Amino acid sequence: MSKDQSAAHQSETLQDDDEPDEWDKRIFSTGCADENAKLTDCYYEKKDWRVCKKEMEIFRACWKKHHNNERTMTKDA
Repeated sequence: MSKDQSAAHQSETLQDDDEPDEWDKRIFSTGCADENAKLTDCYYEKKDWRVCKKEMEIFRACWKKHHNNERTMTKDA
Protein backbone atom coordinates (compact mmCIF):
# COMPACT_ATOMS: atom_id res chain seq x y z
CA MET A 1 0.00 0.00 0.00
CA SER A 2 1.43 3.35 -1.02
CA LYS A 3 1.64 6.33 1.30
CA ASP A 4 -1.30 8.01 -0.50
CA GLN A 5 -3.42 4.85 -0.29
CA SER A 6 -2.63 4.51 3.40
CA ALA A 7 -3.64 8.12 4.08
CA ALA A 8 -6.89 7.65 2.10
CA HIS A 9 -7.68 4.45 4.03
CA GLN A 10 -7.03 6.19 7.36
CA SER A 11 -9.28 9.07 6.32
CA GLU A 12 -12.09 6.63 5.43
CA THR A 13 -11.67 4.86 8.77
CA LEU A 14 -11.93 8.13 10.69
CA GLN A 15 -15.07 9.11 8.79
CA ASP A 16 -16.68 5.72 9.52
CA ASP A 17 -15.85 6.16 13.21
CA ASP A 18 -18.28 9.09 13.43
CA GLU A 19 -21.20 6.70 13.03
CA PRO A 20 -22.67 5.52 16.34
CA ASP A 21 -21.71 1.94 17.13
CA GLU A 22 -23.67 -0.49 19.30
CA TRP A 23 -22.12 0.92 22.49
CA ASP A 24 -23.05 4.49 21.54
CA LYS A 25 -26.60 3.45 20.69
CA ARG A 26 -26.96 1.75 24.07
CA ILE A 27 -25.63 4.79 25.95
CA PHE A 28 -27.83 7.20 23.99
CA SER A 29 -30.89 5.02 24.70
CA THR A 30 -30.41 5.50 28.47
CA GLY A 31 -31.07 9.24 28.23
CA CYS A 32 -27.87 9.85 30.19
CA ALA A 33 -25.24 10.07 27.44
CA ASP A 34 -24.03 13.54 28.49
CA GLU A 35 -23.76 12.52 32.14
CA ASN A 36 -21.91 9.36 31.13
CA ALA A 37 -19.47 11.37 29.01
CA LYS A 38 -18.76 13.80 31.88
CA LEU A 39 -18.17 10.93 34.28
CA THR A 40 -15.89 9.14 31.83
CA ASP A 41 -13.98 12.35 31.10
CA CYS A 42 -13.51 12.98 34.82
CA TYR A 43 -12.07 9.53 35.35
CA TYR A 44 -9.85 9.83 32.27
CA GLU A 45 -8.41 13.11 33.57
CA LYS A 46 -8.09 12.22 37.26
CA LYS A 47 -7.50 8.42 37.10
CA ASP A 48 -9.35 8.08 40.42
CA TRP A 49 -13.08 7.38 40.73
CA ARG A 50 -13.15 8.84 44.24
CA VAL A 51 -12.41 12.30 42.82
CA CYS A 52 -15.42 11.98 40.49
CA LYS A 53 -18.11 11.54 43.17
CA LYS A 54 -20.08 14.60 42.01
CA GLU A 55 -20.18 13.33 38.41
CA MET A 56 -21.15 9.84 39.64
CA GLU A 57 -24.05 11.21 41.68
CA ILE A 58 -25.31 13.23 38.71
CA PHE A 59 -25.09 10.12 36.52
CA ARG A 60 -26.91 7.99 39.13
CA ALA A 61 -29.69 10.55 39.46
CA CYS A 62 -30.15 10.62 35.69
CA TRP A 63 -30.09 6.82 35.55
CA LYS A 64 -32.87 6.59 38.12
CA LYS A 65 -34.85 9.43 36.55
CA HIS A 66 -35.00 7.52 33.26
CA HIS A 67 -35.92 4.24 35.05
CA ASN A 68 -32.84 2.47 33.74
CA ASN A 69 -32.66 0.46 36.99
CA GLU A 70 -35.74 -1.47 35.88
CA ARG A 71 -34.60 -1.81 32.29
CA THR A 72 -31.16 -3.18 33.16
CA MET A 73 -32.07 -5.02 36.36
CA THR A 74 -29.41 -3.12 38.35
CA LYS A 75 -29.72 -2.66 42.10
CA ASP A 76 -28.43 -0.02 44.47
CA ALA A 77 -25.46 -1.14 46.51
